[in-house]
Amino acid sequence: MPDRLRVVAGVLRDSHGRVLIAQRPDGKHLAGLWEFPGGKCEEDELPIDALARELREELGIVVESARPLIAIPHDYADTRIMLDVWQVSAYSGIVLAREHQRLAWAEIAELHRIEMPDADRPAVAALRLPDRYLITPPLAPEDTDTVVRGIERACRKGVRLIQLRLPGWPGDRLARVARTARNLCRDYGARLLLNADWKLAAVLGLDGVHLPASVATSLTQRPLSPESWVGVSCHDAAELAHAARIGADFATLGPVFPTPSHEDAPTLGWEGFADLVAATALPTYALGGMEVDDIDAAQVSGAQGVAAIRALWGA
Repeated sequence: MPDRLRVVAGVLRDSHGRVLIAQRPDGKHLAGLWEFPGGKCEEDELPIDALARELREELGIVVESARPLIAIPHDYADTRIMLDVWQVSAYSGIVLAREHQRLAWAEIAELHRIEMPDADRPAVAALRLPDRYLITPPLAPEDTDTVVRGIERACRKGVRLIQLRLPGWPGDRLARVARTARNLCRDYGARLLLNADWKLAAVLGLDGVHLPASVATSLTQRPLSPESWVGVSCHDAAELAHAARIGADFATLGPVFPTPSHEDAPTLGWEGFADLVAATALPTYALGGMEVDDIDAAQVSGAQGVAAIRALWGA
């Protein structure tokens, strides 16, 4: 099987936080679709050097600093690519359409509604997702106030993605606390996902669902509309591949390190985690023994960030 063609793309922001997209011109593959600017790596060219060259040629700017966002393996009908997407944190010069392409600045929250190549879609999800993902602890049904206080505390500390995971709760009590948590999260601009039950998540107007691996593997397609978020818990390459097939937006992967509740479970370590993430297009959170201080190490290993109960519940 031939090696993947290496392609780079850059995410540039303006002073309003909007990102730059370019429209593929007539006569090119996927003409008319919008994408992040960039192009192919030359032979033996490092991705960061290719990014600087492509953005200089295409937009007339000089990249001063950039960091990886996500690496996306993608198979088109006639070619296999690895799309390295970078966040450009500083550049000099004025953005110009030097190759006569249409350019536009778009709100990140609206990118998923814009027609873009399939390969760019995981990068859109990665841009919209935060670097911390809180999973609520398994509290008892009589601890409703503790759940609400904990979610509010996390929101005040800047957590913007939360999974409401309360196994064994009666449906009526779960629905009540979910409604309260939903309204609280909206006040802070956070997203609330419900564990496992996508039907209840839709009825309650939550932001989406997080599927355990056992539930995800029973599905053949995405259970919610593209307007909602779908996350999947994964532990190996097969589960990551299935999550991608059913159209999940992101995954958690672990355990990376031992946890108090699963001290004897096999762990991936950063090397094993990085190897699995390199083969998936999904933004993926590192899970298992994570601390907030692990975000940098997780991202170096290809993660979106970290998912945690204990470390973020007490944030």
